[in-house]
Amino acid sequence: MKREASDVKRQEGLREQVMELVWAALGAVNPMRAVARNLQREGNQIRVGDRLYELPSDRRVAVIGAGKAGGGMAAGVEAILADRIGEGWVNVRYGYEPSRPLQRIRVHPAGHPIPDQAGVEGTRRILDLVEGLDEGDLALVLISGGASALLVQPVEGVSLEDLQQLTDELLRSGATIEEVNTVRKHLSQVKGGHLARRITQRGAQAAVLVLSDVVGNPLDGIGSGPCAPDPTTFADAWAVLERHGLLDRIPATVRAYLERGLRGEVEETPKPGDLLFEHVHHVIVGDNRTAALAAAERARALGFHAEVLTTHLEGEAREVGKVLAALAKEEARYATPLPHPACLILGGETTVTVRGDGKGGRNQEMALAAALALDGWEGVMVATLATDGTDGPTDAAGAIADGDTVARARAMGLDPVDHLNRNDAYSFFASLGDLILTGPTGTNVCDLAFVLAF
Repeated sequence: MKREASDVKRQEGLREQVMELVWAALGAVNPMRAVARNLQREGNQIRVGDRLYELPSDRRVAVIGAGKAGGGMAAGVEAILADRIGEGWVNVRYGYEPSRPLQRIRVHPAGHPIPDQAGVEGTRRILDLVEGLDEGDLALVLISGGASALLVQPVEGVSLEDLQQLTDELLRSGATIEEVNTVRKHLSQVKGGHLARRITQRGAQAAVLVLSDVVGNPLDGIGSGPCAPDPTTFADAWAVLERHGLLDRIPATVRAYLERGLRGEVEETPKPGDLLFEHVHHVIVGDNRTAALAAAERARALGFHAEVLTTHLEGEAREVGKVLAALAKEEARYATPLPHPACLILGGETTVTVRGDGKGGRNQEMALAAALALDGWEGVMVATLATDGTDGPTDAAGAIADGDTVARARAMGLDPVDHLNRNDAYSFFASLGDLILTGPTGTNVCDLAFVLAF
């Protein structure tokens, strides 16, 4: 099908506008700015959120943490606290290091989403800093999305290789991030509140700055809650594996350890109400809603009627893609819920059950499912975005689909249904030139979807 030159020009203009929304959303959750809004220093006083810490010069401030946004967060902390920082160590994903080394905080790259030896070594250095804390010192903990994989110290009897196999099985199973983290917390010596326990046992306090990548911002779920009370149990972890048919697929050492936990032979993670958390203060410095609202504001400036519909979008990516398409159709046909031109914004995080051997991520898969459902519709567009800039194991952040996508693909000899069945959305959209490529963004606050009708 040949497209008119005016249609092509209009679509190119809309793609440029979509990218303006993308950059507005990402700018609002820039880690340095997020930290600056929530951290101040006044002489020997440090304010973290609404809590003030009196720290005489003989008290140490150690900066520790993990996550994809850790580099930017660490840079923000160093810019504010400067020489007040004793030492610092933060684990980040490979490729997410600051452009220039920091002076007082070491930013250490490691593996994500599958943990690796670099993550183990970096976590050991973090725990060395914790062991050096004394009564009255402050641990400033920086947590962002990806910390679950980057903060690594398996329980005794479980090796890194065991943890790698388990993580791969969980990620391929379609389990939600909450389910995955429930299992990980019960196989770690640092997740699920264990890091907070180590800090407070030294008589120190923990102030935790959190850039949330989990729907609803549950502190125990973000980065597997290293400093948060854990409401889940060994029984919950076992139920996740059972529900997804993984009990016979996980390493024997993992199964044996969880069975010991079920029998009460292993201590549970610290629970809500534990007195240790009286010495721990959490502050959410940025989240998915922050990004979504910024995108809506930019959309209005571009002339759209814009609304954030939800920041709790969850479910199987290909099914959610159909929902996005349904919203686009309703808006296109009836101008509901907004007048045209309209921009509906949705945030959250979907999952993918891997069925094939293709390449892609949840946002690309969502966009491909939307493209199939929108085939032939005029005046609609759907764009999906992973705010960290890397959707699944790819260099794309997401993809753009419209009512013309399927026809263009078939004209090139591509079969969109086959690509979806093989979880191969990346090569599909790469062939069309419709991938969203941002590079690593240095932040991570779940995903965004834009539904446009005009």
